[in-house]
Amino acid sequence: MSDSMLSLEQVQAALEAAPFHRWLGLKAISTDPEKLVLEMPWREEVVSNPRIQSAHGGVIAALIDLTGFYALLASGNMPAATADLRVDYHKPATPGTLSVTGRIVRLGATLSVAEATVMNADGALLSSGRGAYLMQGRS
Repeated sequence: MSDSMLSLEQVQAALEAAPFHRWLGLKAISTDPEKLVLEMPWREEVVSNPRIQSAHGGVIAALIDLTGFYALLASGNMPAATADLRVDYHKPATPGTLSVTGRIVRLGATLSVAEATVMNADGALLSSGRGAYLMQGRS
């Protein structure tokens, strides 16, 4: 890991730089060398199944992707883009705050791997995934 880990305020500022992340209402909850925790408040606009009020899988995949990306960034490293993403959907995400925890699996010079889990307010696992990220500025 890099010695230049970002503060919680710096992570939040980086999140707010992207219009999509602002629209999602993402909040950086905690960061340390082992993990990053983000929260997303529920938005009616993410519902894709009105019968059960469940969130669209693309939104959940985006949460997993960006949490892995920002876990790398928070550790003081510079991901450039997502190279690959895998998502497993365990339960539907229904109304309530979503908590996403990201952890770095492997930090590489050209490709890094991070994983993320999405939980509901009761702590139930909703989705999990793993992303591979192209890195820039590593030697």
